[in-house]
This record gives sequence, C-alpha cells and structure tokens, in this order.
Amino acid sequence: MAPNTVEKTPVTLLGLGAMGTALARTWLVAGHPLTVWNRTSARATALAAEGARVADTAADAVAANTLTVVCLLDDTSLEQVLAGTDLAGRDLVNLTTGTPAQARARAEWARERGARYLDGGIMAVPPMIGVPEAGGYVFYSGSRELFEAHRETLATPAGTTYVGEDAGHAALHDVALLSAMYGMFAGAAHAFALIRKEDIDPASLAPLLADWLVAMAPSVHQTADQLRSGDYTKGVVSNLAMQVAGAPTFLSTAEQQGVSPELLSPYFELMRRRLAEGSGEEDLTGVIDLLVR
Repeated sequence: MAPNTVEKTPVTLLGLGAMGTALARTWLVAGHPLTVWNRTSARATALAAEGARVADTAADAVAANTLTVVCLLDDTSLEQVLAGTDLAGRDLVNLTTGTPAQARARAEWARERGARYLDGGIMAVPPMIGVPEAGGYVFYSGSRELFEAHRETLATPAGTTYVGEDAGHAALHDVALLSAMYGMFAGAAHAFALIRKEDIDPASLAPLLADWLVAMAPSVHQTADQLRSGDYTKGVVSNLAMQVAGAPTFLSTAEQQGVSPELLSPYFELMRRRLAEGSGEEDLTGVIDLLVR
C-alpha cells in the first residue's frame, strides 16, 4: 500500500534576516515547498542547499505561490519591495514589525490590489521558532478567511493567536505586551542598581526578584476586572492612599544608595495625581485613565 502523504501548502517568504531564516528553515523541515527572496541574495544560499527555491526578484517570488509571508525591516521596506508587484488573488501575511495604523493602512493597500491581508505580531525570538515547547506564538489580525485557510501552515513555525478582523489589533497586542515587558525590565534595572554598591551578589537577588515578579503577575487579572466593571475599589488589598504614603521610602532609599529615581518617579507622580482627583480607597487602576488622552 502506498504511504499516505499530504501535500503541504507552498509558501513564499520575503526577507531572510534572523527571524525570516528561522521561519524558512521550519517550513522546509516540515515539508512545505518554499520560495524565498532577499535583497542580499547571499543570505539565500544556505537555504537553497536545504531545498528552497530562490527567486530572482520579489515579484517572481510572489508570483510563485498564493501564500506570501513578508518579514522585512519595517513598513517602508515592504512598500519598496512590493512596489509594482501583482498581488491580485494573493494571500499576503505581513510579519514586519509596525504600528496598528500602519497595519490598517497596509490592509487597505492590499485590498486595493486584490489581495487578502493578515497582519502578524511575533511574540518570539528566532531561537524559539520551530520549537513548540519554547512557547513562542504570533498574533494575527485581518482577514479571518485567510487565517482559517492557512492556519495549519502559519502554525508550523510558532503558535497562532487570532485577535480579530481589525488589521491593527495584532500590532496593538504585540506592542502592549512588549511595553509591559520593558516596564518589568525598568523595575528590575532599578532593583539591581539599589544593590550595586553593596556586598550583595546580584546572582543571589535574581531568583528572589524572579519569584516576586511571578507572584505579582496575576494582579493584571484584577486590573482587567476593575477596568471592565468600572469599580476600582473592587478586591483592593493595598489601596492607593497607602501606596502613595509609602512612595517616599522608595525615593529616599534610592537617594541613599546613590541611585537615580528616574525609572520610578514618573509612576509615583501619576499615583499622586490620581489620589488628588480620585479615591484613596482605589487600587492603582485609576493611573491607566490618566495615561489615556
């Protein structure tokens, strides 16, 4: 009896930086016929040896397959690379990092050219691609039909999370999560700065810091619940008034340790502003309303 083989969806990939190359190798290993193009053609040499077809131009690459995935430097690069390319009847998946507004404009741009469009925000670094246990995934938004048609193919390099028809929502989710990450990095930087001149091994603080951040992370669920209900006093453990009263201790400690408070001061100032115009019995959720203009 002949083996039961399933023909894999052919993919065109534009852009072979670190992320693009990782995507390419994952699709090749999974058996997807792959056509690649990169502005610097030398980057495609190794992939050609691994089974990829190297197109001479971006237009040739797009013409080779219905599904085209773009992973370039920025939105301007995409504009330049696809200028004059026939996109009619194509499925365009854009994994280039951009803003929500750029994604929405690009979706309209693709629609005008006869293509279905899906925007993506990659929540992974290249070593996580093709490694399911690493937990990487991609936010997708835009054409639901395109997403459903190619869900299995898109899930080959990393998990998929569809966040709606609004093409800007993948980028918005991406930036929202990364913004929280940088806030965490800022807090960790301040923590390490506080002990920098002391006889304290940073390696001994690290596990304590990691465990504390993990323990605090579930508070985002309470914040979301308060935002949804509009009741910022719901389930409060440490209210705003108490936390504002404690802020000088953090600032004084920083001064005594010779550490700049610039990573903490803006947040403490927002807390003070919210207390001045809100209720001291609230949680810190009201700070969010001060940020929204």
